[in-house]
Amino acid sequence: MSSIIKLENIVKKFYVGEPNELEILHGISLEVEEGEFVSIVGPSGSGKSTLMNTIGVLDRPTSGKYILDGIDVGEAKEAELSDIRNQKIGFVFQTYNLISKTNALKNIELPMLYAGIERSTRLKRSKELLELVEMGDRAKHLPEELSGGQKQRVAIARAMANDPAIILADEPTGALDSKTGRLVMDLFHKLNKEKKKTIVLITHSNELAGETDRIISIRDGKIISVKNNLKNKDKNIAKNRSINDEEAKLEEKSKLNKNDIKTIEEKIQPDNENTTLEEDNNGTKSQVKTNNKKKRKNSKKNNQKEKIDKKIKKEGGEK
Repeated sequence: MSSIIKLENIVKKFYVGEPNELEILHGISLEVEEGEFVSIVGPSGSGKSTLMNTIGVLDRPTSGKYILDGIDVGEAKEAELSDIRNQKIGFVFQTYNLISKTNALKNIELPMLYAGIERSTRLKRSKELLELVEMGDRAKHLPEELSGGQKQRVAIARAMANDPAIILADEPTGALDSKTGRLVMDLFHKLNKEKKKTIVLITHSNELAGETDRIISIRDGKIISVKNNLKNKDKNIAKNRSINDEEAKLEEKSKLNKNDIKTIEEKIQPDNENTTLEEDNNGTKSQVKTNNKKKRKNSKKNNQKEKIDKKIKKEGGEK
């Protein structure tokens, strides 16, 4: 396979020539082959976001050479870079970046609109992509009407709009719960395997990185290791799915237990005459029978006794 991404001694500086000049990337060299699924892993402040911006042609490197799908990014004009971002790279961000007042279908259409594709083709392609990410029934929904996982699936469909060579995903599961994150990762695997898309995953999660072909670790603006993970990839995917399934079962069991407790509490709610709910020292609710019937019976006996006592006293007084 040929390299679709090739970085040679990339340096990225900010505030160049000023007293506060800051160098973030220190001579990064990296190649990604067409059809690979690679991860770039590192803690906060490691430079992975800056590297992502460089790969995504959102920032130009200060020095070094970057060849993207045969194009020398350093020599390209701004208009060419805009076309590269629109047609060769699909972006998926942690925060989705959907247009808030635009429904799912039209959000997916946008990259094709900018590419000058006619409306009928845009509409057909957008519907196909929604079906691909299993969101066909949410086409007319606004982002605010979608869950986090649904928003991210729409974002992935949008990233695929112009059939890009590369999908660049920046912490795509970072804002999602584990169950939804699993769905998103499975979707990336599907795009990589079935659509042959090159995927670069930016993450701080070693578990997610373990599901990719190669793991590139970055720290302090330098690549510190590159690990071939092909042998372990499928095993790690199966392991993570199994963990996710177990978590889902525990969550479902927890929901059932809560529902059982609610049902029991409803059953033992006091009727006004016979029962009350009290708490013991441990805060546990228990049913306490007041047995009002017995109380009424005792009250009746007391009244009868009082009448007899009065009668005896009266008769004794007469004597």
